[in-house]
Amino acid sequence: MITELLQYTSALRHNDITQYEYLPTQLGSQIKFIHAENCDIEQTDLIILGCGEMRGQVRNGSYSNGPDLVRDQLYKLHFWHQNLIIGDMGNIIEGATLNDTRAALRTVLTELYLLNKKVLLIGGSHDLTVQQYEVFKSMEQVIDFSIVDMLADIDDSSNLRYDNYLVEALTSSPNFVRNFNLIGFQSYYVNPNVIETFDKLRFDCIRLGKAREDIEQIEPLMRSSHIASVDINCVKYSDAPANKLGSPNGFHGDEICKITRFAGMSESMHSFGIYGYRPEEDEHHLTAKLISQMIWYYMDGLYVQKDESPLSDKSQFLEYHITFTDNDTTFYKSKKTNRWWMQLSKEKIIPCSYQDYRTACNNEIPERWLREMERSM
Repeated sequence: MITELLQYTSALRHNDITQYEYLPTQLGSQIKFIHAENCDIEQTDLIILGCGEMRGQVRNGSYSNGPDLVRDQLYKLHFWHQNLIIGDMGNIIEGATLNDTRAALRTVLTELYLLNKKVLLIGGSHDLTVQQYEVFKSMEQVIDFSIVDMLADIDDSSNLRYDNYLVEALTSSPNFVRNFNLIGFQSYYVNPNVIETFDKLRFDCIRLGKAREDIEQIEPLMRSSHIASVDINCVKYSDAPANKLGSPNGFHGDEICKITRFAGMSESMHSFGIYGYRPEEDEHHLTAKLISQMIWYYMDGLYVQKDESPLSDKSQFLEYHITFTDNDTTFYKSKKTNRWWMQLSKEKIIPCSYQDYRTACNNEIPERWLREMERSM
């Protein structure tokens, strides 16, 4: 099956990217390059996949070599996670049309999902997130997903898919999105009517200031998500100068790395995409370095997630029985990772934060509890 998928990708070799001679402890010496002669991915924990398609954002735009330039920085980083096996399938081959590239990406992502493999995508333009979603749509599986973006890409007046791809993902019928999280949007760039509509749909929208006040609140959202993606425009321009559409405000580099680590810690996450890298604008390769560090932190999160115990193993969790506003529930705290869950009903336990637990202890209803109850109605 993998050999069939390789017809959609261009294989990578060290010499295709750099002449750099890697140390044994660097990722370039540790990553497994997947090609026709070496296509066994059964033990692989994470698959790296590039897709430089930009025509959804720039009409007749050339295929970006951004994924390879990110790899150039990534492979020089030191590998601290010896229990992880990382594979690199190379890049999706550019199609004759934009739809051809999308179809190839969707096919590869679908087959990797069926093989129960996590995928980290290096883009390309942010509208490729739709292909991540279509994996689940084709199987009629209801999902949660998260976007980290300074904008709400739902401008139906634009002819560019980059500006309005969320219209397709969130309003197509039938629809398989149970919950959607827009994280880090900057209010002055977003039509307030859009956020109001999202709120009526019981979606969670977290503006940049609120996200930065308590970034730990983002972790449960990522833990619940089946797919997630980041548009590099969510990072302040000084930290990611390759983004022409950037803002002087945004997440700092260390903050976006922390969010990426949260994504890696999610057991339910199938694919995570990092999009919007424009190498021709990247002064001193600063943005490529940041994206490579984001990927490193995703691996770090995955390393933590692999060590987490299942909720069914109650010996590995502390239980806190709480009554708040006439609601009896139980909070669970992992002894291994210090992450929290709360019980909504006998059948349903959801990820939460320590702050949710403290709110309940003060006899107040956590907002996360309210939103989940509203979505269940």
